[in-house]
Amino acid sequence: MHGLSVRWSLSGVPDRVADELAAYVESTSHARFTGMDGLRFKVWRMRRGEWFEGTYLFTSPEARAAFEEEFLAGVAEAPGTRIVGAPPVLVEAWEHVATAEGWDGFAPTARGER
Repeated sequence: MHGLSVRWSLSGVPDRVADELAAYVESTSHARFTGMDGLRFKVWRMRRGEWFEGTYLFTSPEARAAFEEEFLAGVAEAPGTRIVGAPPVLVEAWEHVATAEGWDGFAPTARGER
C-alpha cells in the first residue's frame, strides 16, 4: 500500500483556525473520504499551534498518484489552504510497511462521533 501526507503549518495562525479545521473535517471532509475508491483510510492529525495533516493510505501507486495530481492541481483552493490561509508546507509520498489493529478494533468516526 502507498501513503501520502499533506501538512499545513499552524504556526502563527489564530487559535480559532484549529477549531475551524476540526469543524470542517467533522461536517464535510470525513463524509467525502468515507468509501472513496482506491483509499484504504485517511487520518486527520493536528497539533494546535504547530500543524494540521491529512494522512492517506491508498491501495495502489496509481490511486495515490491520481489523488496527489488532482490535489496539487487545486491546492490553492483546497479547504485546508483556504482555512489556514497558506498552502501546505509538505506533500510527501511514502511507503506503507505494516498496519496492526488493536483488540478494540478500528472506529471510522469524525470528531463528534467519539
